[in-house]
Amino acid sequence: MFTAADASSSRGDSPFKATRAYGRQKAVDAAYLAQQLSVFVPAALAQRALRGVSGVGGPKPTREQLTKLHARLRALLQRDLRNVHEGLYPSSLLFQFPMSEYLKRVPELVRDLPQVYARRRGGDYRDLPDIKSAYPPYFRRTFHWQTDGYLSRRSARLYDVGVEFLFGGTADVMRRQVIPPITRFLNERAAREPNAKAARLLDVACGTGRTLAQIHLAHPTVRLFGLDLSPYYLHEARETLRHVDDISFIADNAEQMPFRDGSFDIITNVYLFHELPKNARRNVLKEMRRVLAPGGLLVIEDSAQRSESAEVTFSLERFPEEFHEPFYRDYLEDPIEDALEECGFEVLSVEPHFVAKVVVAR
Repeated sequence: MFTAADASSSRGDSPFKATRAYGRQKAVDAAYLAQQLSVFVPAALAQRALRGVSGVGGPKPTREQLTKLHARLRALLQRDLRNVHEGLYPSSLLFQFPMSEYLKRVPELVRDLPQVYARRRGGDYRDLPDIKSAYPPYFRRTFHWQTDGYLSRRSARLYDVGVEFLFGGTADVMRRQVIPPITRFLNERAAREPNAKAARLLDVACGTGRTLAQIHLAHPTVRLFGLDLSPYYLHEARETLRHVDDISFIADNAEQMPFRDGSFDIITNVYLFHELPKNARRNVLKEMRRVLAPGGLLVIEDSAQRSESAEVTFSLERFPEEFHEPFYRDYLEDPIEDALEECGFEVLSVEPHFVAKVVVAR
């Protein structure tokens, strides 16, 4: 690996400066890994305890299955550090985990668990607020058995801490794997068009804004737009990004986006497609192609699929068993990369990241 010490030496700096830079890098790496361990271990133990108390959960994974899963976790954390070493995003992103804020929300999350488990046992996926709206049928569900589905401020407030608990503190780590392709695209664009206007980026299904917040920290000059079907989650996103002046949020359906053709240079999307039926996935991809400028970049991150992650099939198959994910099994057999090519994109890369995958296309 080309380290900070190598870079320092190549500029003619003294060996002392090179050693100091290398020491700082190692200190950052150690602090980051300690942070992730401090979240992952308690989350894993708490999940095990909750499964025992609630009776939720099917067959236990074998030692071999756990070994493969843990290997992918280590690879994700190593990739995160390598992205920083290679200058693909700043080291400050490694320490954006809002521990104190999440800890404030944990008691409310815990109080809600009895309702979640009761809803799961009864299969009550229609237990939603009485909201008269044109939301599509696939959206009017209690995804993850969470109270109110995606249709309340309460749900939006608890979503991020719940997801981080589920993934042992790696949700943001997986989310920011969309940034390296963006960095490379912007570097190529700057070299080709030094005086180009600020790039316009749309995050489809932006949710509470965690992905946009990380993108902004890495690329503060990019003009950001967020689209989501839930106005409640957009309210949370506005709070998450209240420090960003040039950002726009739109509450609308990704199957019919209210934008002109070729409006954006970059489109990102994180954790949407596994919650859509197959025809809706195609509709969203066609709309992405329409509103993306010629030669523009599309980066999709979602759950891993069989096509690239057969070694963790056991973990993938457990997910819809424990959570209300009615379209997930079909999603596992419908590779995102194949759907992209069907809809007129050129797929550039497919990379697994723990229990997620990132697909890059133009």
